[in-house]
Amino acid sequence: MPCSSTTAMPRSGSLELTVERLATGGDGVGRAPDGRVTFIPFSAPGDRLRVRTTEARRRYLRASVIEMITPGPSRVAPPCPVFGSCGGCSWQHLSYSAQLEAKGGILRDALTRIGKLASVPEQIEMRGSPLAYGYRSRARVVVEEGGVGFRRRRSHDVCVTAHCPVLVPALDAALEGLGRDPPAPRGEWELAAGDDGEISLLAPDGRPLGAKRTRIRLGDDAVAISAGVFSQANSALRVELADAVHEAAGEGERALELYAGAGFLTLGLARRFRRVVAIESHRRAVRDLRENLRAARIDSVEVHARPVEDALGDAPLQELRPEEVELDPPRSGMPRAV
Repeated sequence: MPCSSTTAMPRSGSLELTVERLATGGDGVGRAPDGRVTFIPFSAPGDRLRVRTTEARRRYLRASVIEMITPGPSRVAPPCPVFGSCGGCSWQHLSYSAQLEAKGGILRDALTRIGKLASVPEQIEMRGSPLAYGYRSRARVVVEEGGVGFRRRRSHDVCVTAHCPVLVPALDAALEGLGRDPPAPRGEWELAAGDDGEISLLAPDGRPLGAKRTRIRLGDDAVAISAGVFSQANSALRVELADAVHEAAGEGERALELYAGAGFLTLGLARRFRRVVAIESHRRAVRDLRENLRAARIDSVEVHARPVEDALGDAPLQELRPEEVELDPPRSGMPRAV
């Protein structure tokens, strides 16, 4: 069935609170009358809410909104009609400036509370995207018997939708096309759009379809990326991200790059260091990386096609003594051995 927006809950067992801030994952955070931290999805800082407890633990509660008593100043109307049911977005009900402020606070909390770093500034500068919507160039789309869309929030069921305001126009059009003519096999398809609008697809069974590779521009360089290979999703911030990393890296003799992927950062790094060692284990990403280096006529990069935790134990890497190490690990983080 198509998705519908979040609906109000019964008034039984309710309590009133004010949302103070946003937590990692998107939930608003307030305090119950007994002092326990309370997490409320789809709430905004400053919201005065009546909520119902859905989970009670000794140190915290989880709750759902029954009634909006007074909206917070950063609350806006979400542009997507399935927001709240689709699991793809958590903050469309917030102004973009509020989202940036929240992300800065979440990052600072991670660095101080989890990372145990002492010298973290009170305010972390966040560079916003020039596009709050229409920026995302990668997506995982679910094709099931009931239709095409994204996973429902906290569910494996499909949330049927023909459009997504977060996607770049070419990818949004591809989503609509899949809905008109659902492909086989059923399951999760990975879609990516290049800067020229070409679309690559990776089927649930691992078959690449559409464009053999999509291409993105980074200044004078073009990075070709095969279907299923990771790439930075925010098309409006890619150049600024790469420039910021390279500016921080500086220049020198030896650099080590871990989780190099298809070369998003490698090409620029190779122009700043005389010798670069790049480590990547994904087979298609390694092939893309080597071809992108050849296309850019760069021969100063040594590519090690191995898992990072294995390659770092090799004698040549232990003797490298790099002046700079760049890491772009997967979302799951780095293995403890690394």
